[in-house]
Amino acid sequence: MNKTVGFALTGSFCTFRRALETLTDLCERGYRIIPIMSFNAYELDTRFGSGAFFRSELRRITGNEIIHTIPQAEPIGPKKLLDALVICPCTGNTAAKLAAGVADTPVTLAAKSHLRNQRPVVIAVSTNDALAAAAANIGALKNRKNVFFVPFRQDDPQEKPNSVVADFSRTAETLAAALEGRQVQPVML
Repeated sequence: MNKTVGFALTGSFCTFRRALETLTDLCERGYRIIPIMSFNAYELDTRFGSGAFFRSELRRITGNEIIHTIPQAEPIGPKKLLDALVICPCTGNTAAKLAAGVADTPVTLAAKSHLRNQRPVVIAVSTNDALAAAAANIGALKNRKNVFFVPFRQDDPQEKPNSVVADFSRTAETLAAALEGRQVQPVML
């Protein structure tokens, strides 16, 4: 395949184990993966697992060191290090920063730096307020050139009516389409 893909995790900690399954699938499909983590994803221990565990798994699965600082992320664009960038999971906070052009974390800087090369960014959204406060940001990104969404759905309409999570099992399909400049449909499941 010879495609190098950045795989970025942001702080939707409850989805990290599914993200690792997605990462494994991409590696098995022949993508060379460069792992990237936001500050919080890299550092924090939560009830879903320790930061050390997830860092260890990312290194084990990909065989590569993790980009987790601003200086490490900055060369992604100028050196054209990636063919595509997957943000899985992408929190509402990260989506808001991307929509506003804010690049103050390793993940948002990686995206900004990568997009300058007109290459695809694939977003697997996971946020409790996607159908509320984050809706405008998701809409803005949906209209942005070279930004593609993994299809998503409400994950608990009764208890969390504004929450959506991407169908991580469709990440590889979305990535392949994005590399061809296409958005898989439907986006909303």
